[in-house]
Amino acid sequence: MRSRLLLLLAVLGLLAAPVPASASAAVAVTIGAVDLDGPAVSTVEVTVTNGGSARLSRLSVSFAGPIGWTSYPASRSVKEALAPGASATVEFLIHVPEKPASFTVRKFTATASYRGGDGAGTATGTRLERSGAPLAGLAAAYNNVGVTAESNPTPGNFDGEGNSFSSARLAEKGLTPGAAVTALGATLRWPSVPVGTPDNAAGGGRTIEFTGQGSRLVFLGSGSSFAATGTVTVWYSDGTAASATLGFPNWSFQDAGAHGATLVAATAGRNRPTGYGDAAYEYRVFANSIPLDPAKTVELVTLPGNGAVHVFDLATA
Repeated sequence: MRSRLLLLLAVLGLLAAPVPASASAAVAVTIGAVDLDGPAVSTVEVTVTNGGSARLSRLSVSFAGPIGWTSYPASRSVKEALAPGASATVEFLIHVPEKPASFTVRKFTATASYRGGDGAGTATGTRLERSGAPLAGLAAAYNNVGVTAESNPTPGNFDGEGNSFSSARLAEKGLTPGAAVTALGATLRWPSVPVGTPDNAAGGGRTIEFTGQGSRLVFLGSGSSFAATGTVTVWYSDGTAASATLGFPNWSFQDAGAHGATLVAATAGRNRPTGYGDAAYEYRVFANSIPLDPAKTVELVTLPGNGAVHVFDLATA
């Protein structure tokens, strides 16, 4: 009789089904601030909060810093069970090496394993700590002369062999110092620097200050090899970060759509150490982009470490 009643209630929609836990009702792991003023041994607090609907037991927490850093102990256990909404904090020691002179971001990770709680069994938290100062914009990262005058090509070295774009041929395409360039929904600027001086950032993986919001971060550049790709990391003002791959085709003799790029301008010939030449071939500038979280504000950008990726400018779209 009881089973028939339950079946009838279910058919009529009167028997409540179990409600799944919301995304926020989960076990959370947070890592406290890490003092990077080394060499020193720093104390780090890791807090586990039971956001699930059941008691959390057999809690064990592990903690690790960047590769090569030593932390102690390997893990800590919490004897007391955590009721829903309760938290527990454990401490770890980590050996912090001497602080580097350049801008650096360190990543720390803590993992909790448990029974009960949200039923997932494990939860992980990360923290990014910055040290040093980033470069004040892209121009501060310029380290390569990609454009020269045909009357004086010797400063150029776009491709590592002393070759460069001709400023006169670029001007024919509207690419003059400070000129606006529209590509992939963004308005960029051709480098506003004297011809024959550093005008692009090539490799080094340096981090620059950059503020903006949008759905894409657009780069104006070109490649000096057929494998001109690298990782770009975007740092948001809320402390989070995201990485993506950026690539440009070789400035000549490669498909203009390689690495997902878009052709911006193609010029006839180039400047060689001995003067203008190779007029039968095109040397090109491209645009490409990586995705952004449109709800967040970009604060810093780490450029690719591959020296074959040359960046003339960047902007949001």
